[in-house]
Amino acid sequence: MKEQIVYEDNHLLVINKKVGQLVQGDKTGDESLLESIKNYIKVRDAKPGNVFLGLVHRIDRPTSGLVIYAKTSKALSRLTQMVKNREIKKTYWAVVGKEMIPQSQRLVHYLKKNEKNNKAIVFPKATDGAKEAILTYHVIKTLDNYLLLEIDLETGRHHQIRAQLSKTGVPIKGDLKYGSPRSNPDGGINLHARRLEFIHPVTKEKIEIVAPVPQNDAVWRACEE
Repeated sequence: MKEQIVYEDNHLLVINKKVGQLVQGDKTGDESLLESIKNYIKVRDAKPGNVFLGLVHRIDRPTSGLVIYAKTSKALSRLTQMVKNREIKKTYWAVVGKEMIPQSQRLVHYLKKNEKNNKAIVFPKATDGAKEAILTYHVIKTLDNYLLLEIDLETGRHHQIRAQLSKTGVPIKGDLKYGSPRSNPDGGINLHARRLEFIHPVTKEKIEIVAPVPQNDAVWRACEE
């Protein structure tokens, strides 16, 4: 756990999540990062009672990268409000197939969640029950067989990046659910929450955190070189 903590102070803690880790408990019953971090802090700091830890935002299980947890209820309420107000800037990296796409593009779609298969349905126009989804991507590196995209999110919808890129003809590497031809050996997808920028909810300092990509993936390593 120690190696995954990329930022920590008295108010919050930021983790570089690995592929396959759950940010909080779900119906699988697998241990979540929330529980793992609580247990780690309890032992590390020799805390006699329960450890307070609140999840500020989520990223999907097959995705890697930065996740914020709050260590106090005050920080949790302020950070949750900041997420709602879009005051936390999130930048993602995604690896996609080497297709002919514009170097930079702002994508606007409308997404509706299908609860049965836990998948986002993408519509080109406003549709009943669908929420507007906006992102901007830039191609920042060209590899032998892939493109590396840097993505800035304007909205935070269910499976937004995965669904919008798939609709544009470039599903994320390893993302079988959204049209990738092959899975990755670790069962994850090449989507990484790379950078977070926000004003600290208590100290008011500007915080900028960058997460290294998973080092067990040769394509990711090539992206970072």
